[in-house]
Amino acid sequence: MQKQYDLVIIGSGVTGSALAWMASEYSNIKRIAIFDKYGCVAAVNSQAKFNSQTLHCGDIETNYSLEKAIQVKKSADLVKTYAQKQTNADKIIYAHSKLLIGVGEQEGDKINKRYQEFTQNFPYMELLSATQIDKLEPNVVKDRKQPIVAMGVESDLCAVNFGNLSRSFVDNAIESQKVDLYLQHKFTRLSHIDESYQLTFTNAGGCATVNAGFVVFATGAYSLTHAKSLGYGHNYGLLAVAGSFYFSKNALNGKVYTIQNDKLPFAAVHGDPDINAPNRTRFGPTALILPQLERYKHNTYLDYLKVLGLDKHILIAFKKLLKERDIRNYIGRNFMYEVPILGRRLFAKEVQKIIPSLTPSNLKFAKGFGGLRPQVIDKDKEQLVLGEAHIHTKEGLIFNITPSPGASTCLHNAKQDIQKICCYLNADFNMDKFNDFFTNNL
Repeated sequence: MQKQYDLVIIGSGVTGSALAWMASEYSNIKRIAIFDKYGCVAAVNSQAKFNSQTLHCGDIETNYSLEKAIQVKKSADLVKTYAQKQTNADKIIYAHSKLLIGVGEQEGDKINKRYQEFTQNFPYMELLSATQIDKLEPNVVKDRKQPIVAMGVESDLCAVNFGNLSRSFVDNAIESQKVDLYLQHKFTRLSHIDESYQLTFTNAGGCATVNAGFVVFATGAYSLTHAKSLGYGHNYGLLAVAGSFYFSKNALNGKVYTIQNDKLPFAAVHGDPDINAPNRTRFGPTALILPQLERYKHNTYLDYLKVLGLDKHILIAFKKLLKERDIRNYIGRNFMYEVPILGRRLFAKEVQKIIPSLTPSNLKFAKGFGGLRPQVIDKDKEQLVLGEAHIHTKEGLIFNITPSPGASTCLHNAKQDIQKICCYLNADFNMDKFNDFFTNNL
């Protein structure tokens, strides 16, 4: 018998799993299914080794304005509250110190200015002198010739295992008895039949077909592929940015971020303890532009070319990016970081801004670590779209393309999506229950 669902979610990463939990917990939608092509939940970018492991709050990320930082912090606080209320909270969220450092007088002035601007909305952040930094991160101060200041906090829940978070969402959703999970089911086709959709998946046994009133694609870069195959999102192209990391032993106690170059659309290099690699500090990410939809999957080159949408608008967007000398140099350096031996020497110079005494011999390329961030290109504006991209068709379909900080804002995004879904399906969202869970004291 062909199964009928009210809501089908394709993708079990942190975006799709957050939505499944949100739908099962706070709506009266009764029949929900999650499908994933892999044999486990959160197998791709939500897996711990494929992302920054950071709960972005906007306080130490200088690419966020105050307005954006306030918005991101509110979203991140939802994740923090959820994680703390789980019985396995210690496997999901971790406390570390975190610092944003400014090296030299010019960057020091920027830190002071940012602190004054942010202190009212981020009162837990302190302005720290070199002596105070030394107590938290001695290797950041050791052998440093230039003056240094920082804004930061001694301890905050700021590191997340997003794979474990995804599994928690799925487990709690299944416990509601509203949700079915189908692993090793690869989406192949969608057809509009009457007032619902018919979806076909391939699996080990052949094919499976289900009907759904609403379908959400939460498959990262693939979401745009699926959108275009169904006639949506043709005004978008895709720039796939892969991030790699380097390891060093016990270099930092917590997270240390640096000031981002305003001309670059990608995050500056930072360092932090790796939550899955004991006694190792991880530095990165790099930003390597690759024609792939999934890191380390070479069979996705053709799929990338299909979704790239190469035309004059994409070429103009690329031209705008490459027009900036800083961006050209940045792209070139990041390709060189992947080259054995030479890459380590070049990357060491980058990391020395964080730890002056670090040498190339202290670094080891983190093979197999690092994911892929899908950066959307708006063809109409002929420029990159920074942040999450969201295609809501108002026809019972949503496509979520979620680069950073999509994982940190997963519950906020899920809340927005489920309210749209409830409206379409004539279902109800229990706002009182939602507010009760997320505002009650822990």
